[in-house]
Amino acid sequence: MLYNIIVGVIAIICFLLIVVVLLQPGQGQGISGMGGAGAIGGGGGLGARRTADLLSKATSILAGIFLTLCVLANFAIDRGEVNRSILQEGPGVNTPIESPSETSPAIPQTQSEDQSGTSEEGEN
Repeated sequence: MLYNIIVGVIAIICFLLIVVVLLQPGQGQGISGMGGAGAIGGGGGLGARRTADLLSKATSILAGIFLTLCVLANFAIDRGEVNRSILQEGPGVNTPIESPSETSPAIPQTQSEDQSGTSEEGEN
């Protein structure tokens, strides 16, 4: 219930944030303002900066509220049953795996005398 309310408020904040950002006037200092006249000195970034107006303050406030509500929404999610890992459940939960009583060796143990005799003669 609380999660749904927070998500609804987040949606309203998103809409207001979009409107406030779109209402702000362009400053001409975007990517196109970095080159050309801006680099030569035609009204570059060295002039007086305008003070923050109502729309830029509203953008900052709405962005802060949006971030806070997103973090709160994470904690408000109803997870129901908590899933636990095998390590958190502790010992004794899983039955031990039985190893086979006799395992076959990785290297065959049956070598005939003929094979060992021929390999020794070839080495000498």
